[in-house]
Amino acid sequence: MSLRLPSSPSAVLGPGDDAAVISLKGDLVVSSDVLIEGRHFRCEWSTASDVGFRAAIQNLADIDAMGAVPVALQVTLAAPPTTEVEWVLDFADGLREACEPLGVGVVGGDLSGAKEIAISVTAIGDTMGFQPVRRGGAHHADILAVSGPLGAAMAGYHQLDNLLDFDQEAIDLFLRPRPRIGAGVKAARAGATSMMDISDGLVTDLARMARASALAMSIDSRLVPVHPAAVAVAAAVVGNADEWALTGGEDHHLVASFPPNAKLPDGWMEIGVVTRDRQGVLVNGEVPSRWGWDHFARI
Repeated sequence: MSLRLPSSPSAVLGPGDDAAVISLKGDLVVSSDVLIEGRHFRCEWSTASDVGFRAAIQNLADIDAMGAVPVALQVTLAAPPTTEVEWVLDFADGLREACEPLGVGVVGGDLSGAKEIAISVTAIGDTMGFQPVRRGGAHHADILAVSGPLGAAMAGYHQLDNLLDFDQEAIDLFLRPRPRIGAGVKAARAGATSMMDISDGLVTDLARMARASALAMSIDSRLVPVHPAAVAVAAAVVGNADEWALTGGEDHHLVASFPPNAKLPDGWMEIGVVTRDRQGVLVNGEVPSRWGWDHFARI
């Protein structure tokens, strides 16, 4: 399978030994995620390559959110013994499709048996000599901005969960998120003071930034960019595209704070401001009544 996996120019030693060896120019940045069949993906919705693509992208987004350059992944796959070899090979193809255009390699991992498919990915990034951007660095009066339009993934999930098919783009963006990997590096170079990946919903993840910075993140919902696919699906099902953009998650774009006089990088859109009136999140001046994804609900 290693021949199907992407290689990394930063790898001194890749798959096949007891451990990989990576050459870096700056500090090491490491992030891990787990995907469990039936909770993070469903095989009746996703092909194996979809699962591989998603597993890679959501980890690469975490590295980008630190202002670092992703260079390699370690991937562990545990699956039932009845899993077809072709599924595993297609999973590897999905990893390659996500990683290869970014010059990211899969440098190792492990295979094991399990009752259900479980995937663990560890992403490795390089700060390239720059300081990483943390969640907790925001300052009073900083500008809040996001790196892309939100809500498409939730619109896709809504369709799949309700056996609908109004907008294929939204479904595709749920199965294979397409954040602009590299937007975080550009934000860091532009002076971003805090930043994170929007995985559990804008409101929920802003609350984490607010808590880490001991400040308030105040946003204007009219400024939050909504993906056109979310608007299209909401119109068809009488849904709320604005709410999907605020709470949906899974788009894996980034949210960041910038100094008031900073020039936002291309593609970044202002949505609010950091204040010190209180700690937490405010949407249109009020505490939100709806939040995002809870990993420990409905287990």
